[in-house]
Amino acid sequence: MKVKIGAISYHLPETMEGVDTLQRDNPDWDMPKILDKTGIQNRYLAAPGETAVDLAFEAGKKLLRDLESHEEIDLIILVTQSPDYLLPTSACILQDRLGLPKNCMAFDVNLGCSGFVYALAIAGGLIESGVVRKGLILCSETYSKYIAKNDRTCRPLFSDGAAATLVEGSVDDCLGPFELGTDGAGYDRLIVKHGGARDVRPFADSSYGSIEMAGSDVFLFTMRVVPPCINKLLDRSGLTLEDINLFVFHQASKLVIENLIRTMSLAKDKVFTNFENIGNTVSASIPIALKDAENQGRLREGDTVMLVGFGVGLSWGATLIRWSSI
Repeated sequence: MKVKIGAISYHLPETMEGVDTLQRDNPDWDMPKILDKTGIQNRYLAAPGETAVDLAFEAGKKLLRDLESHEEIDLIILVTQSPDYLLPTSACILQDRLGLPKNCMAFDVNLGCSGFVYALAIAGGLIESGVVRKGLILCSETYSKYIAKNDRTCRPLFSDGAAATLVEGSVDDCLGPFELGTDGAGYDRLIVKHGGARDVRPFADSSYGSIEMAGSDVFLFTMRVVPPCINKLLDRSGLTLEDINLFVFHQASKLVIENLIRTMSLAKDKVFTNFENIGNTVSASIPIALKDAENQGRLREGDTVMLVGFGVGLSWGATLIRWSSI
């Protein structure tokens, strides 16, 4: 059994925050300089009490509304680093809330910016091996809950949101190959140190749950690993850069994507971006960008699309999809 993406939907929270709010909260910030690096005009913020599970539910509900039957969905993968609870698994909660069958395999994947590509590899392998029939990949994140208002590194970048992607069997080969990698030596370059078993602090501690990012280190990591990752994927697939109709990178920032375009000598019109008005939604950024590209007429039947994720972990992953109208 071959595999394809059968449908994509996404959901953003109601609250949108623009650069004017950032400037008001932090009068000392040089917003033109920050904007020149991030390129992000607007970000979306989950409401107090609104979680990654809530956002994933809304994205999944939109997708399921257009399906004739939910009974064949027997896999849920929730990609998130902001689960509702340390346990139980948040994907189990979503199986019930979405009304999916009880014979549904459900588990979480604790990955960020590369998580969608990893989840495609997992779901695709399970379908190809006959373990499951149809899989629902839910990518949902609420990083804003980990970010202080005066955090100049993280606050202008990260946005909350969720995407739902249906992965199903196909007579055509529409997914793969994959190129995946990890450099765990850089684990502390993007981290929430407190709350897990390694460092539990009282909730009264003002630093509890804050995200920390060494921005320049993460940027250098990206520029070091992503170009070789792309070249290895092309070699494995027997393709060249010219054979790729559209590149969809993790929507990290203007600085990152512009440097990838320059380093790889890519044609700008072949690189899709939507970070400008949505921000960096972590694991949800690639599927959200795919859906926006489809809505904007940037994808045609049979197009070869390269997906590349990179970031927290430190980890990276790339794959090819053959676009099928959804």
